[in-house]
Amino acid sequence: MSSSAEDWDPRRLPDLRGRTYLVTGANAGLGFFSSRQLVGAGAHVIMTGRSPNRLATARKALAADLPDAAGSVETLLLDTSNLGSVRAAAATVRQRGRLDGLLLNAGMVHAPATRQTTRDGNELVLATNALGHYALAGALLSTLAARRGRMVWLGSMSTSLGAKDPVDVQLTEGYTPWRAYVQSKTVTTAVGLEADRRLRAHHVPVTSVIAHPGYAPSGRTRGIRGINEPSRLGRFTDNLQAPVTQSKEHGAWSLVRALVDPAIEGGEFWGPRLIARGTPRRAQPAKLTRDPAIGERLWVMCENATRMRWPFEAARR
Repeated sequence: MSSSAEDWDPRRLPDLRGRTYLVTGANAGLGFFSSRQLVGAGAHVIMTGRSPNRLATARKALAADLPDAAGSVETLLLDTSNLGSVRAAAATVRQRGRLDGLLLNAGMVHAPATRQTTRDGNELVLATNALGHYALAGALLSTLAARRGRMVWLGSMSTSLGAKDPVDVQLTEGYTPWRAYVQSKTVTTAVGLEADRRLRAHHVPVTSVIAHPGYAPSGRTRGIRGINEPSRLGRFTDNLQAPVTQSKEHGAWSLVRALVDPAIEGGEFWGPRLIARGTPRRAQPAKLTRDPAIGERLWVMCENATRMRWPFEAARR
């Protein structure tokens, strides 16, 4: 069983020296603050992102913020919307040979106004938030299994606000930015739960967990040059919602606990205690995402869209 909320202090993590974690979308937002917490506890973190300049800025900011950290950092280019980039990054990580956990954080919250597709032919928000992470986790499955590791998928409380069965997964009709975002998170959660079922069925020693950050806007987060620079108006507006929001540092608490708490089991869903804010606790994912039939259908969709099947047999060995 998982630890209770009372005996976990997100400000005093267990010693993570000797452990390596990869964080997607680590150059800003939740990915940056999750990386900061992991490095502060002694871990080696592979910070990934699409822009070499923004990654360099993030690495410098993290070093300045944690001058005496026991952990360490490296950076790696990775664009989750581009399957070629995913394959190249995974190959680099496999060569280095050590990986204890994957935080599948990168994503688009503010979707484009009109539907766009990637060079692989997939709808952009789905590709960035879900398909690229499915492909990355599959490509690194054996590396994770060698360390009895864990993958954490980034869910969203929006999936409990009336999410619908994603039948038109690529949104060829009826695209809206909000629908694209919520549907991508519905797919992410359902696929993360299906991954747990399949990992168990194949006896692969890797756990699949879902976590969400609550509501953590930039304006509630301390300013860091090049990392978090909300406008005065944005900060004023976000602070009007203070009773139901939290900073991105606190939003990262649930993600980090889901990644490193040894008592958490595969198939669990973690988020803030008060849903939108608070310390981490185990929660219940939306009913739709727990349906095994929907999970299986979306898994096959991921296989077809990425042209990749997870190597369960190789990972088990």
